[in-house]
Amino acid sequence: QVQLVESGGGLVQAGGSLRLSCAASGRTFSTYAMCWFRQAPGTEREFVAAINWSSASTYYADSVKGRFTISRDKAKNTVYLQMNTLKPGDTAVYYCAAIVGRNRLRIGIKFSDEYDYWGQGTQVTVSS
Repeated sequence: QVQLVESGGGLVQAGGSLRLSCAASGRTFSTYAMCWFRQAPGTEREFVAAINWSSASTYYADSVKGRFTISRDKAKNTVYLQMNTLKPGDTAVYYCAAIVGRNRLRIGIKFSDEYDYWGQGTQVTVSS
């Protein structure tokens, strides 16, 4: 089992920045990738960014490219999401997720069904 705990959410004005963290614990030795999704009220969960745990290759949704940066600290089993130039449309609950115990993808790194473990989410609210 793997446990994921997000932190760093909050209220920020448009144009501001926040840094989310997601700490993984448990059987993390075979992590393949970690990612961030978000979900606003009344919408489906949306891919934000992902990182390959070994190569550090990164993937972003078009809506956040150039504004958000995903990174990881292998020693701390932690993934980060630096969010800059935030917009009201970024308001959502942000979820961390992980692919563990596999060395290949089933459907694609941007699909929520690909991920094995999920955190409980952290609220990000951007005011105009």
